[in-house]
Amino acid sequence: MAHSSASAGDSRPPSSPDTTQNNLQHFFVLHKASEKLTCNGKARKRLDLSPTKLKPEKKEWDERCLRMEAFQLVWSGIDSTIKDVLRNMNARVFNDIHSWVRDSFNTNTIKPFPPPSPIVTHQLFTALLLTKNMEFVDDFLTFQELGLFLKSHGCHVANLSSFDFSPKNGIAGCLTSLLRQFLMRTFDAADMSILASWYSQQGNYGSPVVVIINDMERCCGPVLSDLILMLSEWIVKIPVILIMGVATTMDAPSNILPSNVLKKLRPCKFTLGSPAERMDAVVEAALVRQCSGFAVGQKVAIFLRNYFLNQDGTLTSFFRALKIACVQHFSTEPLSFMLGQLLAKEDSKGFQSEKVVKGASEILLHARDQMAEQTDIPIAHCLTELKRLQMVWSSIVLCLYEAGKCGKIQLLDLFCETLDPDIYTSLASDNPTGIGESLATSLSSDRYMLEQDLSFQKGQTICQVVRKVRDLPAALLCQLLKSWEVLTVDVPEIHDKVKELQALLKFEGGSCKPDFTDISRRHTSHSPLKIGKSQSINGKAAILVDCMVRYFMRPIECIQCHEIVCFRNVEKLQSALIGDSRKRIQVDLLEFHKILRCSCCSRSGNIPLSSMPDTSIVYTLAQEHGDLINLHDWFQSFKTIASQPSRKGECKLKQSPLPKRRKDVNESENKSEASIQARFCRAITELQITGLIRMPSKKRRDSVQRVAFGL
Repeated sequence: MAHSSASAGDSRPPSSPDTTQNNLQHFFVLHKASEKLTCNGKARKRLDLSPTKLKPEKKEWDERCLRMEAFQLVWSGIDSTIKDVLRNMNARVFNDIHSWVRDSFNTNTIKPFPPPSPIVTHQLFTALLLTKNMEFVDDFLTFQELGLFLKSHGCHVANLSSFDFSPKNGIAGCLTSLLRQFLMRTFDAADMSILASWYSQQGNYGSPVVVIINDMERCCGPVLSDLILMLSEWIVKIPVILIMGVATTMDAPSNILPSNVLKKLRPCKFTLGSPAERMDAVVEAALVRQCSGFAVGQKVAIFLRNYFLNQDGTLTSFFRALKIACVQHFSTEPLSFMLGQLLAKEDSKGFQSEKVVKGASEILLHARDQMAEQTDIPIAHCLTELKRLQMVWSSIVLCLYEAGKCGKIQLLDLFCETLDPDIYTSLASDNPTGIGESLATSLSSDRYMLEQDLSFQKGQTICQVVRKVRDLPAALLCQLLKSWEVLTVDVPEIHDKVKELQALLKFEGGSCKPDFTDISRRHTSHSPLKIGKSQSINGKAAILVDCMVRYFMRPIECIQCHEIVCFRNVEKLQSALIGDSRKRIQVDLLEFHKILRCSCCSRSGNIPLSSMPDTSIVYTLAQEHGDLINLHDWFQSFKTIASQPSRKGECKLKQSPLPKRRKDVNESENKSEASIQARFCRAITELQITGLIRMPSKKRRDSVQRVAFGL
C-alpha cells in the first residue's frame, strides 16, 4: 500500500504549498457522500440491485415494451390503410384534373415561342375543385397530394394557402411564395419578370405551370383579384393554369370576385367525395375489415360517430380520436400486446410466438382474476377463434351495407348498430338450437321475424336494410347477390345459400327473371330453400338477411378474450378528448402524491402535512369549509401546518450543541412569519388563477368564495 501511494505521489506534478492547501480533493468528497448518515447517525441501507430484486420491474418493462411494439405495429397499419383509402378515392379526380390540365395546355393558343397572334383572350384555364368541407383541415393533405401528383406527371406546381393572400402583404406575398416554390430561392423584390425569365429557360418551358389555391373562400378577395389580373396579363409568356378549392358551392367565385375578374377565368368543375363518403370508406377499411385487428366497443363507436358529427364532419378529428382510443387501449389493457401476435406473420415483425403466448398465459393466470374461468382454454385457440369470428362479423356487416347502399344508409350508423351486444343477446336467446338446424328452419319458412324481435329503439338501421331488400327490383337484386357471393366466400354456410338464391334467377337480355326450369330439375330434398312459383325471391333474400343477423352477426364484445383487441372504456376516451380541466386540477391537488410519487404523504391520507405542496395544503384545508372561507381562519390553519418542524429540522436542532441567542430566535420567527404569509398568498393566487376560488368582494373583504365543489 505504501509503495502504491508513493508511486501515485511520484506521478503527480510538483506543486507549491499554497496550491496544496487550496486543493479540495473533490473526488474524495464524492466518494464519502455515497454513504450519507441519517438523523440517527446510522448509515443508509444500500439498494439491492441483484437480479432477483429487479425481476418484477424487468418483467413489467418487458410487458410495456411488447405493448409499445404492438401499438406501433397496429397504428402504422391503420394509418397507412387510411391514407391508401383516401388516396384511392381521390385518384379518379386527380386523373381527370391531370387530363384537363394537359388538354388546356395543348389547346391553348398562347405559347411562349413563337410570339402569339394579336388576337389574345387573356383568359386563365381554372379548375374549381369542390371539397364539400366546412373545415379546411381535411383538405390540406388532399391539395398537397394533388400537387405531388401533378409534379410527378411533368407539371410545374406551386401551392398557395389563404395565409399568402393577407391584406398586409398584398400581392407581393403571393409573388414571393410563387418565386420561392418555382425558383427555390427568395428575392428581395418579387416581380413577374423573374418568373417569366425562369420559364423561358431550357427545360422549364413546354410544361404547364399550375398554381393551386387551397381554399379560395378564405382568401382576401382584393388580393386574389389582383393576382388573377396579373397572371392573365402575363399569360403570353407564362401559361398559368389555376386550380382553386371551393368548400361550399360552385357559385363561391361570383360572391368573392368582381365581374371584370370573373371574365378572366375559363372555369371547369370537379368534385371530390363528400365527408360522409370518405368516412364510410375509412370505417370499412380500418374498422369493419379490421386491417390491423384493433376494434372498438359499441359505446366507443357511438362516441366516435358523435365526435365526428359535432366537429363539422372533419375526418381529422375522427382520426385523432381513433388514435387516442388505440393509445388508451395499449396503455391500460395488459393483454393488448397479444394483438401483435395476431398481426405478426412468421415472426417478420419481431414478435416471437412462444414468448408472447407464454407471457399472455402468465397474465391470464395472475393479473386477470375476472377471466379465471377462461384460463383452461389454450390462448392460441382463443386467438384463432377470435380472428375467425371477427372475419365472419365483418362479412355480414359488409353484406348489410351492400344492401343498404340503395337506401343511402351510412356505414357508420350501421357499424354502431351491429356492435350492440344487446341485439345479439336478444336474438340468440330466441334460438336455443344449433346454428345449422335454426338456419335450415328459418330459410324453409316464409316469415321474417327480425323486425318483430328488434325493439323500436334498437336495430332501426338493420330493419331498414331488410325492408330495402324486400322492395329491390330484380336487376338490383341480381347485383346484390353477386356482391354477397364475393363477400361471403369465407362463410360457407351463407355462401351456399347465396348460390342457391342465384340459381333461382336467370339473366336474360339485361333483366333478371326467376328460373324455375332449373329448380324443377333439382332434388328439392337436398335444398332447404323450398320455393314455389308463387313465393317471392325478394322475400327469401330478406329471410337470408334475417338469418345473417340472427346467427352470424356476433359483436366483438360477445366474443371470448375480446379484451385483447377491443377498446371499450368510453369514459377515458372522452376525458382525453374533451376533458374536464377543473376536475383534473382538483384531483391533482388532492392526490398530488401519485404524481410526485411521495410515499410519506400517501400514508397520511387526507391529513395535511408540512411536506406537502403549499397549494395542496391550502386546497385540502378548503374542503373543511362551505361556500365562504374566512381568510383569517384559513391562514391560521395553514400556519399551524406549515410551521410544523420536519424530521430534518429536528435532527439539525438536536445536533446543535450551543443554544441560540434570544434576539436571533425572534428574528428567525419574524422571518418565518413573513415567509408563511408569502407562501399562503402565493397558494391563494394559484387557486384563483385555476378558477377554484373567487377573491373577496367589497361587502365581505375577509372571506373568499369557493367556486368548485366535489369531484
